[in-house]
Amino acid sequence: MTSPAPTTGRVIVITGAMAAGKSTVAELLAHQLPTSVHIRGDAFRRMVINGRADMTPNPTPEADAQLALRYDLAAHTADLYAAHGFDAIVQDVIIGTELQGFIDRIRTPSRHLVVLSPTVSALEWREEQRTKAGYVHFSPKVLDDVLRRQTAHIGYWLDSSTQTPDETVADILENLDRARV
Repeated sequence: MTSPAPTTGRVIVITGAMAAGKSTVAELLAHQLPTSVHIRGDAFRRMVINGRADMTPNPTPEADAQLALRYDLAAHTADLYAAHGFDAIVQDVIIGTELQGFIDRIRTPSRHLVVLSPTVSALEWREEQRTKAGYVHFSPKVLDDVLRRQTAHIGYWLDSSTQTPDETVADILENLDRARV
């Protein structure tokens, strides 16, 4: 008797500026899927105890190298989970010229990209509601500008400004085919 072929999961990337709702939406989305994991890209940054080089408006070569490592780890982790049948939801700030390169790192055939793109005023309001300060080196306006002017327009772009997190998740699930990359 042969075993059934393993089912490969999907990789679903959720990106956008800080305070766009990525963490909340990714977690809720993972709970809606029967076999899923939530990969927080920032967790790889926080693993560096000594020698971390954070991204700034003028990043050092080491900061760029650590960002590339973080993206490599997130994509590889997602691929491994997907290879074992999990839907892997990767959530991180992946904008500007980095986005296409991140998508190219993913080897899983079923790849999806959701770009949360709420308005600057929505980002500012959401940042005020958060307990953590995300905007230390960048302003919401600066990151929104990078998102809208320098980021490849691929995947499913979603203005979630007036949506609740649950409405955003429902929208993503309804439009997942449009998010295929």
